[in-house]
Amino acid sequence: MAQPQLRPPTMADVARLAGVSHQTVSRVLGAHPHVRDETRARVLHAIEEMGYRRNSSARALVTRRTRTLGVVASDTTLYGPASTLFALEEAARAEGYLVSTVSLRRLTVGELSEALDHLAGGGVEGVVAVAPQRSAVEALAGLRRPFPVVTVGSGPDVGIPGVDVDQREGAGLATGHLLAAGHRTVWHLAGPEDWQEAADRAAGWRATLEGADVQPPSVLRGDWSPLSGYRAGQELAGWVGRGLTAVFVANDQMALGVLRALREAGVRTPQDVAVAGFDDIPESEFFAPPLTTVRQDFAEVGKRSIALLLDLIEGREPSGVPRIAIEPQLVVRASTFPYTSDQGAPPTA
Repeated sequence: MAQPQLRPPTMADVARLAGVSHQTVSRVLGAHPHVRDETRARVLHAIEEMGYRRNSSARALVTRRTRTLGVVASDTTLYGPASTLFALEEAARAEGYLVSTVSLRRLTVGELSEALDHLAGGGVEGVVAVAPQRSAVEALAGLRRPFPVVTVGSGPDVGIPGVDVDQREGAGLATGHLLAAGHRTVWHLAGPEDWQEAADRAAGWRATLEGADVQPPSVLRGDWSPLSGYRAGQELAGWVGRGLTAVFVANDQMALGVLRALREAGVRTPQDVAVAGFDDIPESEFFAPPLTTVRQDFAEVGKRSIALLLDLIEGREPSGVPRIAIEPQLVVRASTFPYTSDQGAPPTA
């Protein structure tokens, strides 16, 4: 019976088993072209048999590369930041990098500074900051950054390289869809004031209405939660029959609350009020009715963010301050079928 290993196998162990030199094993691991196929196969077999894993710390001392990237984020319980974080980790792994993540309650100057210092101490080569709040971007811009930094969700005018879904275009798609369905105007439930994404979605909604010579109604505001959507929906229900026939909600979670509040008030969706959301969370197609929404390609955000960061790390800096915009996609479902003025007034509760 084989004795259990008391320590992890080393490169020297692999060399002994394969009957080659330590240098030959190193060449195989480094994909050196001048190694015979038979020798390479013998070394790889020995590596698999012994379960050898390369010492990344030792390699970093030689190459001065840790192949580790940092991610700083907050509000990671929300769908957008959580999906972005997952996409970044997948994209980094695909490029052969590990990810060290720091999740913060708030992206303040103090907490951001501490997070960057922590990541610098861990030897990361660059950082992606998921910073959708405007205050976070301002804090980040004023800090010393000891490595390349890329932001996600910060908007186009932050002075730091980054990647964003085109929030204004997405809001324009949803709003334009509702106008094309026959609604004379579209109301809007916006996200928190400090969020750049909320501001951009509101700006896209407003610009689309004004482009159609429609005076935008007053904006309602929530905090991304279904509860805030429910409370706004109770207020919106009072405007049914007084010009309210369509609502663009800044995220799907708030749209869920709006749908429930309208239903409890006896308002039918979409016969009386059409509702569109933003994000295309997995549950959206199972809402009652299934929700028309705007899909964000988080996988593409992750890939482009990591690619941009690696360009900066490798010195392949694009000219200026690059900001990459990802196109959103409108997903039309049953919550917004075409409106006709002869559908009649909504039933009373």
